[in-house]
Amino acid sequence: MPDVRIFIGGRAFDVACQEGEEHFLESAAGMLDAEASVLTSQIAHLSESRMLLMAGLMLADKTAGMEDNLRVAEGKLAEMQAELDKTRAELEQARAELDQLRANPPKVEVPVIPESVTDTLAEIAARAEAVAGKVEAKARG
Repeated sequence: MPDVRIFIGGRAFDVACQEGEEHFLESAAGMLDAEASVLTSQIAHLSESRMLLMAGLMLADKTAGMEDNLRVAEGKLAEMQAELDKTRAELEQARAELDQLRANPPKVEVPVIPESVTDTLAEIAARAEAVAGKVEAKARG
């Protein structure tokens, strides 16, 4: 077990840790030292145990706040995941409907005008033009 010398609030401590955990111990000690340094700058004569207790409580308070924020973020994430799942289900349903339409396109029936009707209309138009021609001839004449 390696021994690591850490500094908290300007005081040195020798601490043992598991092999490979030195970095984590030094990182945790750095956070505790940051809190202890604030305390020692404000209170001149602070016992070691009191300094460590107060610095630990300050870190615990920050951790509790971060845990609250994490719970709120996880709740929002769950809501967004549910919304995403709903959207995915709607998309899948729309794709299935599109595939169904592609497989069985709807039949559109367009009414067809019988040829006899178009012939009759053409005959009426020709007669109307002939009558118009006679009227114009009489008007000139």
